[in-house]
Amino acid sequence: MAGKKAEKKSSGIAAMYKVSGDKATKTHKVCSRCGKGVFMSEHKNRKTCGKCGLTEFNQ
Repeated sequence: MAGKKAEKKSSGIAAMYKVSGDKATKTHKVCSRCGKGVFMSEHKNRKTCGKCGLTEFNQ
């Protein structure tokens, strides 16, 4: 694998926000049970909270 550079992916809390100019917007939904600071992961057909296990299915 010589000569190939790995692409940097933002991970952690930095991946949950999009910064444009001087404003930051959330890119993921906040869990309705856990509240502020707990984001839901986005899958193909659902959103899931890793803390409490709440699952919301897309329709």
